[in-house]
Amino acid sequence: MNADDKHTIRDYIGELLRDTGSRDPLEDGESLFASGRLSSFQMMMLVMHLEEKFGLNFGELEFDVSLIDSVNDIAALVARQERQP
Repeated sequence: MNADDKHTIRDYIGELLRDTGSRDPLEDGESLFASGRLSSFQMMMLVMHLEEKFGLNFGELEFDVSLIDSVNDIAALVARQERQP
């Protein structure tokens, strides 16, 4: 994963947060869903975005919200998927 990919993830999550009215800064390690900053509907929007943008297939993963609960978690997931043949 390169820095541009992480920036893309941050930007999209920022859009989701702005849609909720949140203007608070987002730290890369901060919880998105367990903390309640984003809803389950926004989780599905994020999953669809990640599938489209990064080619992830959540149907093949044993999905757990912890896989996408922060920018760092998402970046790690994308990096793992990129390393797989």
